[in-house]
Amino acid sequence: MDRLRIELVYEPTCPNVEQARDAIRKALAALGAPVAWREWVRDDPATPPALRELASPTVVVNGQDVGGGGGSIAANACRIYADDCGCIGAPSVELILRTVARQRSYPERAG
Repeated sequence: MDRLRIELVYEPTCPNVEQARDAIRKALAALGAPVAWREWVRDDPATPPALRELASPTVVVNGQDVGGGGGSIAANACRIYADDCGCIGAPSVELILRTVARQRSYPERAG
């Protein structure tokens, strides 16, 4: 994978956005990658239509939803992620790192 593209889709009132940003920062630091990503406000007309369908917060790595693609919704809603400790409101650092690792193993899946 030549370039790592991280995107965060969120609602401004979502209580889990800062937790998602923190996980992105930590994952990028662990990878030794530049700490930079693109953010999209879910209902902003400039947000690509496919991203507007995702719950908040959703982290996307090179086009792949780190939560496995289960974040599509018809209305504004909070996203729930499952990790080793149960359900959480934002993806963990480990979930982001696993998604990056999968894409490095199977680069043809990167979007």
